[in-house]
This record gives sequence, structure tokens and C-alpha cells, in this order.
Amino acid sequence: MAEATGAGPVGIVLVSHSREVAEAVARLAAGLAGGGDHAPVAAAGGTADGGLGTSAELIAAAARQADRGAGVAVLADLGSAVLTVRALLEDGGLPPGTRLVDAPFLEGAVAALVLASAGADLEAVAAAAGEAYTVRKLP
Repeated sequence: MAEATGAGPVGIVLVSHSREVAEAVARLAAGLAGGGDHAPVAAAGGTADGGLGTSAELIAAAARQADRGAGVAVLADLGSAVLTVRALLEDGGLPPGTRLVDAPFLEGAVAALVLASAGADLEAVAAAAGEAYTVRKLP
């Protein structure tokens, strides 16, 4: 993984097996990140023909769309989405500074976008998304 240059905010890419799920989580995260401008968030869901699955081409395009030079945090929903992102990282198919983040999909997306929108660096964005695993719903 190459280092990012730090030119703009960290971008967020949400990879789901469903286009509708990826787009809905992106909208929810953007809404919860507060009013005004927020860091770039791009959805990469489903296959190119609109079916369920993952598409390396859609993921790469979303990462390029979200990249502003400070790195891109990628959150994925399930197994093959993770495997596709890993393959793209290994092959150099994603922008420099792109990182797959180990985080819950919805809660991690919100945490990542909030911190990225506040100007945090990729390390802090990834850490905040991962910390969403520790949020308990019951005592």
C-alpha cells in the first residue's frame, strides 16, 4: 500500500453485495455526519448489471471517486467483498493510500465519515471505524 499525499480529506468507500444497501448506508452516514460539507463517500454495491455480488471495476471506480489525496478507507460488508478489495490492494488497482478497514459496515461507516469530515487522517479514521465494534447495545 502506497502512502497518500494528504491533499484533501480521507475518502470513504462502502462495498456491499447490494447496490441499494451501499447507497443507503452512504446516505445515512452522510446525514449523520452533520450538515454542510462532508468528506467524500462513494458506494460500490452489487455487480455491474445491478445484481447481487461484488465488482472489482465498481470498487476501483468508487475509490477513484472518493480519493482526494489523503487516503481512502474502504469498508466491506461480507466475505467476497473483502476478498475483492484485498485482491485490488494486492494488484495495485486502488489509489495510493487506500486501506481496507476492519469495522462493522454501518456503524463503522458513520464513525469513519464523521472523523474524515472533521479532517482526521487515515489512521484516525480507520481506528474510529474499528472502535465501532466495541459499542454495546445492552449493558
